[in-house]
Amino acid sequence: FSDVLALPIFKQEDSSLPQENETKHPPFQYVMCAATSPAVKLYDETLTYLNQGQSYEIRMLDNRKAGDIPEINGKLVKSIIRVVFHDRRLQYTEHQQLEGWKWNRPGDRLLDLDIPMSVGVIDIKTNPSQLNAVEFLWDPTKCTSAFIQVHCISTEFTPRKHGGEKGVPFRIQVDTFKQTENGEYTDHLHSASCQIKVFKPKGADRKQKTDREKMEKRTAHEKEKYQPSYDTTVLTECSPWPDTPTTFVNNSPTPAPTFTSAQHNTYSVPDSNSSSPNHQGDGTSQGSGDLHPSATIQETQQWLLKHRFSTYTRLFSNFSGADLLKLTREDLVQICGPADGIRLYNALKSRSVRPRLTIYVCQEPLRSIQLERQDAGNGDSSNGAIYVYHAIYLEEMAASEITRKLALAFNIPLHQINQVYRQGPTGIHILVSDQMVQNFQDESCFLFTTIKAENGEGFHIILK
Repeated sequence: FSDVLALPIFKQEDSSLPQENETKHPPFQYVMCAATSPAVKLYDETLTYLNQGQSYEIRMLDNRKAGDIPEINGKLVKSIIRVVFHDRRLQYTEHQQLEGWKWNRPGDRLLDLDIPMSVGVIDIKTNPSQLNAVEFLWDPTKCTSAFIQVHCISTEFTPRKHGGEKGVPFRIQVDTFKQTENGEYTDHLHSASCQIKVFKPKGADRKQKTDREKMEKRTAHEKEKYQPSYDTTVLTECSPWPDTPTTFVNNSPTPAPTFTSAQHNTYSVPDSNSSSPNHQGDGTSQGSGDLHPSATIQETQQWLLKHRFSTYTRLFSNFSGADLLKLTREDLVQICGPADGIRLYNALKSRSVRPRLTIYVCQEPLRSIQLERQDAGNGDSSNGAIYVYHAIYLEEMAASEITRKLALAFNIPLHQINQVYRQGPTGIHILVSDQMVQNFQDESCFLFTTIKAENGEGFHIILK
């Protein structure tokens, strides 16, 4: 999932670019009425603690300068508020995380709008398949406040093997759109977000107090390294959430992970701040074989389809070959489940299946060649012949498998091999059967010779 949110610090890096004025004067500003933590270092992103189920006001402010975006004057705009994962690993597994949450909390939503307390919001919509988002229309020229309630807590998504004491951070993101000529609100105007952690009721107040007490114990020099706590949280500009409809759409749109609504069919292209490659550069064709790091997004999708991972093409819709190969075995098990995760990991790492039996076979040199080699060595060597062995790997413990592998290794036409025998005591020829193959010792060595069949058609192979 390469369309990861651009954190505010990345936006600050854009200050040297020509768009400086636009960055300083976004068309809208969103302010959440909740205090930021005092235990955040000076140049880190702010962190705000919220109580589960408590209503928090987000003020929707018109921040346009005179003459900015005149086409929305006297018109409504649409905003979508979401609670999403901040951590990249959890973004990879949003669908699975949401399904698990729904199972434990049937009928609940991750995010709700407190309608009685909200002001200026119109045509409020919630999608049953999109439990983490609410949307509404509002007039930028009028006083507008949306009161949100977050019902999921940060420790619900912490692996229990770590004790669950450290909760994961979420993000509150607001995406705003204007109306197009066809009447749909799909033209992206502005996006901003902030980092939050959600605690059980009154837990946020206790955490805020604890952070404040810790800071009071620090020296004045240490305090200079930390931000002050602000009474409100200003959402910082960021990239639009990947599944939000915009005018900048991919030429071949593909759905984002199903944590978000399936009702949208166009998706934004991540900007240059995206931390995973989103360009589709030159790569080696992935029609078959291994997946190469240079594989483009389209080639990675083809590779997934060819190797029977069509179920996950949507989840990995924005992954290049390099992105997919960076995932660890644990990542893939968490994303795809144990069975498919291990299968995908083995396919990516080209893990071959260990043979059930390995034998080494050499074609016995002719007697005349042996004599010539001995003469060339002035009779000093009785082992003048060179014995070159071939490794035969058997996936099936069957006589037919040995016949086929021998033919392949020594370039013998398979249809000309009548029988395969093993030379036994006193030189007798024992027919090689499936049962005999199953009793071969691993890494046994054999010399083999060929004799013409009695009827003159084809020949037999004798293993010695």
